[in-house]
Amino acid sequence: MFKALKKIPKFVKEAKEELKKINWASRKELVSATVLVIIVAALVTSYIAVIDLGLSRAIQLLLR
Repeated sequence: MFKALKKIPKFVKEAKEELKKINWASRKELVSATVLVIIVAALVTSYIAVIDLGLSRAIQLLLR
């Protein structure tokens, strides 16, 4: 157990070094990607809602 505890500082140091190597997105890229995700999610949600509404109306007509 103590061997595992001794490895923690080395792991944290290596993790920090790896995080410095990451090519982080700029704020502009992040905002545009977020807007795109929100738009796509809204479109998919609308599509599913329309299909659901159509199918429920069709089932209601069949059951009458």
